[in-house]
Amino acid sequence: MAAPRAQPRGPTGLLAHSQPVPRPSRDRYRTLVGMQEDEARQVIDGLRTRGVIARLTHAGPFRVGIRVPLGDGREALWDVDGAAGLEAQVMRNGVLVGFIPAIPGSEDYDEQQTIQAIAEADYGRG
Repeated sequence: MAAPRAQPRGPTGLLAHSQPVPRPSRDRYRTLVGMQEDEARQVIDGLRTRGVIARLTHAGPFRVGIRVPLGDGREALWDVDGAAGLEAQVMRNGVLVGFIPAIPGSEDYDEQQTIQAIAEADYGRG
């Protein structure tokens, strides 16, 4: 049996016929993995200027969201599931007690629209 031929390598060490994989744009990245940490921090700062208590929450590796305590033992966890669009899970003691479905068109929201949507959300009664 003949030994396999060595593949020609380019200057980067990749196979000569390999092409670099393009990285998604920043806007596209948000819809793929949810909110990015720097974006979440900016939204949190904007919420705080409106008097809304908000904190960064880590929902898993490379997944962040915004935690809004509701004052009655519940908290809203915004954009922690990695799906496109802005939605929240309302939790009490780690148990899901409510849900704000994805806001239509929110996958295209800018920072100010995101802040407004979270600040004006109706969480219902606990």
